[in-house]
Amino acid sequence: MTAFSAPVSDVFDTLVHMVGFPALMRQTESLDEDMLRAVLEGAGQMTTEVIAPTNRDGDQHGAILEHGKVTTPDSFKGAYKALCEGGWLSLAAPVAHGGQGLPRVLEVATMEMVQAANMAFGLCPVLSLGAIEALVQHGTDAQKRTYLPKLIAGEWTGTMNLTEPQAGSDVGALTTRAESQDQGQDEGQYRLYGNKIYITWGEHDLTYNIVHMVLARLPDAPAGSKGVSLFVAPKTLVNRDGSLGMRNDVRATSLEHKMGIHGSPTCVMAYGDNEGAEAQLIGQPNRGMAHMFTMMNAARIHVGAQGIGIAERAYQRALHYAQERKQGKAVWGRTVPAPIIDHPDVRRMLATSRAKILAGRAIVYAASVAGDMALTATSDEDRHTWKAREDLLVPIAKAWGTDLGVEVTSDALQVHGGMGYIEETGAAQHYRDARIAPIYEGTNAIQANDLVGRKLMQDDGRAAFALIDDATQAYGRAQARKALQMAGELGLEACDALHQATRWMVRQQANADALAGATSYLKLMGDVAGGMYLMRAALAKPDVYATLMNIYAQYVLTRAGGHAIASMMGAGHLQAVNLTA
Repeated sequence: MTAFSAPVSDVFDTLVHMVGFPALMRQTESLDEDMLRAVLEGAGQMTTEVIAPTNRDGDQHGAILEHGKVTTPDSFKGAYKALCEGGWLSLAAPVAHGGQGLPRVLEVATMEMVQAANMAFGLCPVLSLGAIEALVQHGTDAQKRTYLPKLIAGEWTGTMNLTEPQAGSDVGALTTRAESQDQGQDEGQYRLYGNKIYITWGEHDLTYNIVHMVLARLPDAPAGSKGVSLFVAPKTLVNRDGSLGMRNDVRATSLEHKMGIHGSPTCVMAYGDNEGAEAQLIGQPNRGMAHMFTMMNAARIHVGAQGIGIAERAYQRALHYAQERKQGKAVWGRTVPAPIIDHPDVRRMLATSRAKILAGRAIVYAASVAGDMALTATSDEDRHTWKAREDLLVPIAKAWGTDLGVEVTSDALQVHGGMGYIEETGAAQHYRDARIAPIYEGTNAIQANDLVGRKLMQDDGRAAFALIDDATQAYGRAQARKALQMAGELGLEACDALHQATRWMVRQQANADALAGATSYLKLMGDVAGGMYLMRAALAKPDVYATLMNIYAQYVLTRAGGHAIASMMGAGHLQAVNLTA
């Protein structure tokens, strides 16, 4: 088993040289490069020394449900305590409720390292961060006082309850109902009745209370997603003085048996089997989907970071194995048998993985930086520009980042050869864990549909064309550097392909032809954007990143033309194909 080392230097370079974090630092009091490095090094030490050793334990022993109680692996308890005591859940939370008020991108960077250390464990704090965000944006003052300090301190955790057996991606089909219990001063009180599935960390033994954020339907609500409301329903009721009261009528009835992330309890939850689960309305009635999207957008960025994190963990393991494993005679080096890292195709897989991890990390961080800049912008124009960039990058961060996680963990298995298929080496776990990420928080096809159906259409492609202009400038600057000239030329060709595909997509207005090409289009935009950010690093630190940029250009940017053609081919063949013959 190979030890994990948090990629602190890569994370620092991504923030400083790729995604414009220095501009954000200038707007954040007391935040400078020294503090940034201190935060990252602290997170790196905690994830490397405390959380990473729990990964194998979580996979082998998993979460267990007995007599209505979920027990998590023993090693998780100490790791969670260290996470909370270090204040890692409070980085970006409001100061007024016990947070540190730092940019959210630092939260994302820290959680990426947590996910790399133990993806199953890392899901728990990520969901709490989403609950914090929803309450900050949409909760009442009383709800904020009740829940935020505990969530920010990590004393309680949060969940997100959307899916039901008949309502997966079509959330509007949910049937969980909310009945009003308004009685005088208890205005806004409800009881919930229904069942939810796939509820990550819906029950566990790390904290005394769990704050469930639940989508349900009011009796007079319109049909579909426009009739969904958001409620907060704690596992244990909270008294008016803040102390814990009676157990609420909510419980986990079973745990899903999953391909991976065994240490993460994925629960089937029952609300209101008896008197009804007590809950409070969050925000406005029938605006639950809009309010929940606050959580979902944050979660999609974190899940993108999850893909990067698990890719980093798998890459480190594969690199170590390739350096140690000796087999055959290689074209590089004189040692016989040679380390397999001296075989060209093994080196191709490793080098391409590293380059794509750097690019994917930058896409995820850039989405978060854009959100931070939108919050701190001093003019409406700047606020709109940054918000549009964030909106554009979120589906790319989630889909491109999680596809990358699957690709890199698969290649890491390939580097190991037959030993990768044996569980004892640990490589298989990374692939099993990574495979869920393209599915949850909106499948990657939904992200692609969101990109071409909403994000391009909301401004006729202006945000996309602005990103293409930024990429063109970055690739254009490379043409003046001999060491990067080839990458610059391939990057400019990719920009031309993306520009053409974007114009075509905007003309389609999210019709069937556009949706048929949406996944190819998202891959194309992710390839170009990721290369742009990596090129910025190569221009700033050519001794570290120039060769990796050339690798990225050779094996990633060269596929741009094919993605562009596929994105514009239309839906005719899909509609006509006979899949049963």
